[in-house]
This record gives sequence, structure tokens and C-alpha cells, in this order.
Amino acid sequence: MTLHDFEGGFAFDKVEARDVKVSESKRDGNSWLRVDVGHAQQWPGITLPAPEGHWDLSKFTQVQLDVRNMGDAEATLCCRVDNPGADGVRNCNTDRVTLKAGEAGTLTVTINRKPAIDPDIKLFAMRGYPEPYGGNAQRAIDPANVTQVLVFVPQPQADSAFEIDNLRATGEYHEPPLATMTAAQFFPFIDTFGQYIHKDWPGKTHSLEELKERTVDETVDLTAHASPEGWDEYGGWEASPTLDATGFFRAAKHEGKWWLVDPKGKLFWSHGIDCVNAWDNTPVTDREKWFADYPGSQPEFAEFLSTAGRVLHGDYAGRQPQCFDFAAANLKRKYGDDWKTAHADLAHRRLRSWGLNTIANWSDASIYLMHRTPYCVAIHFGGKPLQGSEGYWGQFRDVFDPSFEEALRQAMAGQVGKSAGDPWCIGYFVDNELSWGSDTSLAIATLVSPPDQIAKQVFVDDLKAKYETIDKLNAAWGTQYASWDALLQNRQPPDVAKAGADLRAFYARTAEQYFRICRDSVKAVAPNNLYLGCRLAWTNDLAAAAAAKYCDVVSYNLYRRDVSDFRMPGNQDVPLIIGEFHFGALDRGLFHTGLVPVADQNARAEAYRSYVRGCLSNPQFVGCGWFKYRDECTTGRPLDAENYQIGFLDICDTPYPETIAASRDIGYGMYEYRTGR
Repeated sequence: MTLHDFEGGFAFDKVEARDVKVSESKRDGNSWLRVDVGHAQQWPGITLPAPEGHWDLSKFTQVQLDVRNMGDAEATLCCRVDNPGADGVRNCNTDRVTLKAGEAGTLTVTINRKPAIDPDIKLFAMRGYPEPYGGNAQRAIDPANVTQVLVFVPQPQADSAFEIDNLRATGEYHEPPLATMTAAQFFPFIDTFGQYIHKDWPGKTHSLEELKERTVDETVDLTAHASPEGWDEYGGWEASPTLDATGFFRAAKHEGKWWLVDPKGKLFWSHGIDCVNAWDNTPVTDREKWFADYPGSQPEFAEFLSTAGRVLHGDYAGRQPQCFDFAAANLKRKYGDDWKTAHADLAHRRLRSWGLNTIANWSDASIYLMHRTPYCVAIHFGGKPLQGSEGYWGQFRDVFDPSFEEALRQAMAGQVGKSAGDPWCIGYFVDNELSWGSDTSLAIATLVSPPDQIAKQVFVDDLKAKYETIDKLNAAWGTQYASWDALLQNRQPPDVAKAGADLRAFYARTAEQYFRICRDSVKAVAPNNLYLGCRLAWTNDLAAAAAAKYCDVVSYNLYRRDVSDFRMPGNQDVPLIIGEFHFGALDRGLFHTGLVPVADQNARAEAYRSYVRGCLSNPQFVGCGWFKYRDECTTGRPLDAENYQIGFLDICDTPYPETIAASRDIGYGMYEYRTGR
């Protein structure tokens, strides 16, 4: 069903636009709508209303849009399908596509509908839901009353341009069989192992006997594939030239490519996996009827009960629900009372067998300190927040307040006698996915903070040094502050257009202060281990430049399909490492694909091969880490309700054979692939 094809006298000049210039573009004899997108707003884009007030899309499963990136850099475009009252979270469905310069593609938004089901089937606190309960009430829409479609760029840092055409509804909708279930038939819907009851799939565990028997098959597999040939004990390339052997990991450029060098001086490329640990718990409070043969009520599994200490997002936000760890309980069932020792030993054997040579972020110290696999350490710490800031994982901290450095030094002191100075320790990730925002955001956040914020006092002192008098500042900024103290007391942001140069200057100073303190604090305790940065996810040129200046290796979390052409802003020639990436599908009993969806396990394996090969072909990357070792819980983790199918293992500790085969394909030949030998 065509919604808009931009032919036949379409009124291009009537399109509702936000920081966007709209025009007609001709391609192959057809009219396309061209959108030249600015970056002064957070969500610049256009609104395409239903000509008759609404579209009835109840027969369809998705909305699609043909897209071509007309800019000179990779860019992301989003599409949002709205019901009345849509606000970006409620009453709308949204998806995105990322395209390289000149690349064409299709942007697809799946219609997440609210079917006519038993009203007593109420599910909550999960990112994904089983069909037909697809999505919580906030994110479900009525497909019979779609009023408009929004096309926009999310939080751009630079201008971009797209051509779009053929906005359409596609896919034939069929009511899922489970829609006829009553609540009495549906509940419980999670079995004693933490798996979905109302579906079967290859690899599902059906009994305790089956759970235990799988150790036999895996032992045979691990024995047959013990290790790639040609690796030294660290997983470095034994046949490579021997560079300077410092006894620790370091970064070096060799024959035009960046590498890590292992303690023996051999070339090392980090093929790793995050969250190598035993735990993955899920809230059970207010969900008692969800679970069949619930192990949390049995004394032998009491150790796997806990109380959530930090819930940031979702229906449990601000609460402390009781949780149960199905993953760890299954390990005890599978390996017996000494399951922790068995699991730790097996983790090292698995990684080596799977062609992985790095225990990456978020992993268990009791496992990585066994000194059998190189590892990275996650460092988190406190410090006073920058009161005017905001971010998905929390506020930015005041990097000028002494508490910032004090807290980090204390956190690093805890690594003495453990990872600090350990030859097996590659280095430290400090923080994760900080909200760097635009290149003025932290400076604005500083100015809207209270007067006792140390960062604000530093900023005002900088302005005093530059302008000398408040009148000169007022002339430059177009403001009317009565005094410097009045500026300090003020909580309103200035005009970015007029104050932009000063805002960017202080932003750059803030970013450099952050990365300098982090580097110095790491090196004070572990001078021979690497500082790997903060795993950039949302960043800008100023933050990236500061990271390049102070990090031994700059880390990014890059959830996309290809990184072969990835470059740092400014094309800075520094070593890079990927802290997180993944792909997931819905064919193994979980309800959410994760951040980069694929059709099934075969497609996931192929996506893995393609991504890591792209990383290996990029001369700046020295490694990548998959997120994560094990699937998230079927009913969601407490922190933010994620329940993604993104593991090398399922919740019953069963490896996904397709993904393992892909990992071996890559790992066993990665050094030859990177060098072309």
C-alpha cells in the first residue's frame, strides 16, 4: 500500500520541516524527496501526514521507505510511525538505517501492534515480548489509525542529506496462534531453566538429563578443536616478526597497520568477548505466576536470589526488585556443587577453542586472574555529578572537582596486586558510553549548573581571563549579566550561535581534563598496562580528539554491520579497538534481537564473519569484543529490561553452533587474513 510516492504534483514546499531543507529530486524518471538536514536541533527531520487524516495499516506488518545517502559521510536516518499522542516513546514505532556516503537502502519499521488478547495477560519490564504480546503498552500502536510518519536524523553532529521515495506499507499480517490463549493457558510462560515455554527450537533444553548430557558432546568438540595452530600462550602470532618485547601488551604500528604486541613481542590482534562470567539475573518481584517449577523457592538455589541495586530504566526504575539468576542456577545443575571452578576452567578452554584470545570488558576477575587468557578490566568510580548534564547511563561528572580524580585513584588502587602490572592484562577501560553530546553540550550543562559547581567556577574564571570585564562578555554573547557573580548565579543557557566559540573551547578543555586525569590515574598504578579509553558510543569531534591525545588505544562501541571504512573524526591515525558489537535473531526463544537484528542463526553467523573481517581489514583496529558471552535473561535484566539474543551461549550454557563456527573461521585464520598471507 503506497503512502507517499512523491509523484503527481506532490507539494514539496508544504512538507513540515525541522532544521531541514526539502526539495524535489529526479532519479530514473521518478520524483524523490530530497532532505538536506542541519544539525542545530537534536532531531531534525520532516513530518508526512496521512492525506485523509489516517491510514488503516491493519493488514500489514511493516512500513518501508527507500533511502539514499546523498551526503559525503556515513549517516543514520530514522523513521517513526505515529498514532495520535505519539511522543517518541509512546504510541509510535521507530527504526533506523545507517548508510555510507552514496549508499542506497531500505528503512523498515516493524509495526508493533496491540492484539486483542486476554486482558489478564500483562507483561512488563522487557525490551522485547513474545508474539502476539509484542511490546509493552507504551510502544504498541493501533495500525488502523496511523496519522503520520516522521523521517529524521538522530542527534546529528554534522549536516547530512538524503533522498527518500516510495513510503509504503508491506508484509501480510496474520494473527499469531497464541492470541487465542487465555491467561490461565499462557501462565506460566517461563520454564524452570528460564526458557520460553510456548515454543520449541533447535538446542532448547527439555530436561535436567539433557542439560547434563550436553557436557559430553561439548567435551568432544573442545578436544577436537583445542586451539588455533600458530598461537603463542597469549594468543599472539607465533610466526610474526618479534618486535620489542617489553613483558607487557603495547600498541605499535607495523607495516602500515596498527597492532597490539604481546609480552613476548609477537603481533597480537584482540579477538574477544565481553561478560565472561556466570551471572545473568532477572527480576521476579510481581512476576510470581510467570515461572513454572520456580527454582528460586528451592533451598539449594537460594544463593542465586538477590536484590537489584541499580535500576535505571523500565518498569522497575527506582525500585529494588528481588531477582533470580537462572544462568548460574543452570550451571550448578549442570556441573554440580563445584560449578564455579568448572565454569571458570571451561571458559578459558572455550575461548581458545573458539578462536578467541581476549576476555574483554565486564568480565569476572576470578576467571581472568587465572592467567590463561589475556584480558581487559572495567574501571568504574564515583565523583560529583555535573548537575546540568544528563545522559542515558547517568549524568556526566564534574572533572574539575577534586572528587573526580580522588575516586578514580581509589578505584585504581583496588587493582594493586591484581591486574596492575600483570603481563596478562592488556589494559583498562575507564567508564563506558558516556554522554558526550554535541560539541557545546557539556559547556552548556556547566553554565546551567548551580554556582557551587567547581566546573562552573573554572569556566567563569576562563571567561574573566579572556574578556576582563562583564560588559565585553555581554557584547560578545548578546547577554545582560550585571556582574561576573550574576553569571555564576545564572542557570539559563546562552545563545549558542553567539557564545559558540567559548562553549566549544570549554568543552574541549573539559574533554582533555577528563582523558588526562583518566590516563594519569591509570598510569600511576599500572604504568605498563594500556589505557583504553571510555568506549565511545555517542561522541563528537572535540571528545574524539581528546581521546586520541591521551589514550593508548581509543575504544568505540560500534553497533553496525560494517566497520571496514570506519575512521575517527579528523582521520587521526591512532590505534582503535571495538568494545562492543553484536547481532541477534528471534529463532531461539528470546523476544528481542538486540541492537542489530538478523533473520536467524545462520544470518547471525555470517554477519559475525563479515563484521570481524571488516575490522581486520581496517588498518587502525587492533581488536574487537563481542557483547556478550551469554544471552540476556528471557524476561529481561534488572538494569534496563534488556532481554537480547546476543550470546555465544544460551541461558542453559549451550553454545550456538552457527556462531561458534563463525568465530573459529575468523580466529583460526585472522593473522593471515590481516596480513594477506
